[in-house]
Amino acid sequence: MSPVFKRESEASVLMINAQGIMLSVQGNDYFLSYNRIPWMQDAPIRNVLNVQMSGDEAIEWPDLDVDLEIDSLRHPERYPLVIKRNPLDFVGA
Repeated sequence: MSPVFKRESEASVLMINAQGIMLSVQGNDYFLSYNRIPWMQDAPIRNVLNVQMSGDEAIEWPDLDVDLEIDSLRHPERYPLVIKRNPLDFVGA
């Protein structure tokens, strides 16, 4: 008897284009625009393709040190991009 393939437990990249990345996660497809994930735009393709599940509720790109909650894929409006600056980011010369 062959093992049962569980699509729900996997994450994979379906497509990469100039606008973003199409992912399949737990049987659902999501498009991630580079406007939402700008750090992925110039990443090497082999690193973007190396996506995997990180527990039941997140995906990760270990080569890029990036992880996203699956809920942020389903409901991006709940996760606005906000960059918070730390005073130590600005070191005077």
